[in-house]
Amino acid sequence: MKNKARATVASCLMAIHLLAANVGTICAQVISGQKTAAPVILNRDQASTILPSSVFFHGQSAAIQQRNSAGLRLPGGGLVLMAIVDTSGYASSIQQTYQAYLITEVPLTIGGRKLAPGAYGFGFLEGNKMVMMDIGGNEIFRATTVREESLTRPTPLQVLPDEAAGTFRLYLGRSYVSFTPSSK
Repeated sequence: MKNKARATVASCLMAIHLLAANVGTICAQVISGQKTAAPVILNRDQASTILPSSVFFHGQSAAIQQRNSAGLRLPGGGLVLMAIVDTSGYASSIQQTYQAYLITEVPLTIGGRKLAPGAYGFGFLEGNKMVMMDIGGNEIFRATTVREESLTRPTPLQVLPDEAAGTFRLYLGRSYVSFTPSSK
């Protein structure tokens, strides 16, 4: 019986070792910019090393909150990055809609609406809406958000996989909007 237990423990340790080796390889690819076979979700540490420390929107610069950033690295190497921004210098009317910044190198479909590569400001509004704005502060579109009460660990901003293949969820707190990146 002891030999069987030792064999089981050895098998578990080998599986953990292999998993750790693969995670390290994937993280190294993400950080170094290597192409991956599938989209890789970037956590705040990975995304914040790529994002600029401040961004331009509506005539002003705002610092990003590195601790509240996320993104994707796509198989072709394209990036989709987002971060909550410090909007303390903006008028209260803009602060109500401009909560975060999005930089995308590839076209996106967000809530059924097309978005070209570029830099954008966005926010989640009351009434289950997301507003997407160009860097001049002009509204491009609104999309419907979903509130997920069952989310176990909501953070201010995060990206998680959606049930649909190739689709992701962009969360601000417990609310999210689904988005799908396209190839260039």
